[in-house]
Amino acid sequence: MSQTYESPDLPSSPVSALSPAWRHVLDQPMGMRAELDRLRRHAPFYDATVDEIDGRRIRIGDHWLTDFASCNYLGLDLDQEIIEAVPEYLDRWGTHPSWSRLIASPRMYDDIEHTLAALLGAEDALLLPTITHIQLSVLPALVGKGALFVEVHAHQTAHDGAVVAAAHGAAVARFREDRLDRLERRLRTSPHPRVVCVDGVHSMTGNGPPLAELAALTRAHDALLYVDDAHGFGVVGERDPAASSPYGSRGNGIVRHLGETYDDLVLVGGFSKAYSSLLAFVACPTEVKEYLKSTAGPYVFSGPSPVASLATGLVGLRVNAERGDAIRARLHRLTSRFLDGLRGLGLFTLNASGFPIIEIPLVDAAQAEPLGRFLFERGIFASVVPFPVVPREQVGVRIQVTAANTNAEIDHLLAVLAEAVERFPLVSVPRARAGD
Repeated sequence: MSQTYESPDLPSSPVSALSPAWRHVLDQPMGMRAELDRLRRHAPFYDATVDEIDGRRIRIGDHWLTDFASCNYLGLDLDQEIIEAVPEYLDRWGTHPSWSRLIASPRMYDDIEHTLAALLGAEDALLLPTITHIQLSVLPALVGKGALFVEVHAHQTAHDGAVVAAAHGAAVARFREDRLDRLERRLRTSPHPRVVCVDGVHSMTGNGPPLAELAALTRAHDALLYVDDAHGFGVVGERDPAASSPYGSRGNGIVRHLGETYDDLVLVGGFSKAYSSLLAFVACPTEVKEYLKSTAGPYVFSGPSPVASLATGLVGLRVNAERGDAIRARLHRLTSRFLDGLRGLGLFTLNASGFPIIEIPLVDAAQAEPLGRFLFERGIFASVVPFPVVPREQVGVRIQVTAANTNAEIDHLLAVLAEAVERFPLVSVPRARAGD
């Protein structure tokens, strides 16, 4: 499927000198973000305008590339059943219900929330537009003036939510999931409510948290465990001997995948990755859902998700029930093909889970831009991740595999990486681990 957009030939606006008011804004130091800003302005693999897509092939200007930067893990962005279902919903509901959810919501919201809660095995679910909205509103609403502990490697939006929580009077601290003894000491004396925030599947390593240990610890100290499963939802799910892949069945998230319950646990997830739709959710008890309807700003004040997003979410849930496990089995096969090839090249990755996020670090962080240009010139579009987006020792390239990729595309990527090994200081597997 090829989709092309032709830009209209519009007259250009005159460029004028900025006023002192604007200059005061732009003269502020960017600090550690200066390098990201430089890359955004000059590197072809940042802030790119995509002119055309054809499956997982994309055209940027005159360059056709294979897209390994997409988080549409299940390939539902290209699924014809979902695409063809959307017009019926647009005919019925229009393009956008511009009420805030406090005022009114289309019936699709209730349908999705009920279906989603049943899929997750949770008591209830609340839909909001994005996980960013949730981090900035639900997280502060839960903790109030209590204590919030955010894992150091949690997504940046969780740390942004912690800033909002601190501004509203919460005590905020960071912790490391490999030093839970320190977290326990702080939980003993912290004020209530207590909330501990972690990623479900880490957005760089593809690995999950020590969920059982965290859940036991938080329950022992009357704290809530808040799990951001942006990447895991839709990909991993409950384990079943008959499952078609190690990802498990049904794609119902990291909590079910790791065999935990929702007792004193809040699961946050989104449809924007596996389901390719602009929706996010909080899975929680119904009484907590009612509380959040009055205390979470986006429910009260924000516009809702577009009808097309609600439709793709609702139909996507149906597709997941009918074909999801087969799609996940294909995704696992493609990811395994890439990971096996990566090991064959002797390259190291922090990914120990087999999840379709594979980050390949560089020995020298300064080589991130040259590596990104090398990949781009050879037809590979991937996420080049610089410092300070990640620690210096994790600077490298992040590959995301989707079910819409092909064996040939995986093999082409591996061939390009085989060239890159000869030219760039990619981290190799230590010899002692080569047979792991």
